[in-house]
Amino acid sequence: MSKIRICNTAEIPSNGMKDYDVEGGLKVLIANAGDCYYAYQGICPHQEVCLAEGYYDGAVLTCHQHLWQWDITTGKAIGLAEAPLEKYEVKVEDGEIFVVQSSALKAAQLFMDISGDTLQQLDLLARREKYETGSTLYNIGDPTDDLYILESGRVEFLIGRDVAKATCLEDSVLLRLNGEETLKVLESDPASGYLVMRKLSTLITRHLGSQGEK
Repeated sequence: MSKIRICNTAEIPSNGMKDYDVEGGLKVLIANAGDCYYAYQGICPHQEVCLAEGYYDGAVLTCHQHLWQWDITTGKAIGLAEAPLEKYEVKVEDGEIFVVQSSALKAAQLFMDISGDTLQQLDLLARREKYETGSTLYNIGDPTDDLYILESGRVEFLIGRDVAKATCLEDSVLLRLNGEETLKVLESDPASGYLVMRKLSTLITRHLGSQGEK
């Protein structure tokens, strides 16, 4: 967990927003709503569009590319949006805005709604690894024993009948979990394990379906 200074409160317009690039390749969007400030991932989870280029009315954030929308107070998806935004804890001290970046596991869609104890156990398993632009995480024929969670940067995942490849499109940081140990943790909490496996099945089915449409 780390505390990162983002900007001065005076830089954010009333009921407006602005994005910032911070160390580690992370883009953070800061939005004002009345007396409150909120911080989210600066890139749309749909197709890598900068959210600061979208529309914001002080309550709802809309991506201008495909009109995905989110509640600014929670980051929850509204309407057409199919995924929530990663939210960061905000601290305002002496007119300075900071974000407290917790583990990427907590914000990962795959692990949302699982029990706190199980999430903590998974967090202890995670190994933080840095990769340079162009690095290949795995390729066709490589064993796929581990699970990767993106913390910052951009990674292209190609999955299909004859393709299984993951390549970093820019310098990236990922959390790597040993697959066997992760399964043991999920098996010890059947309710959380069921949620994770159901979401994983949905994500794979959706991705393979979209590949088949091309």
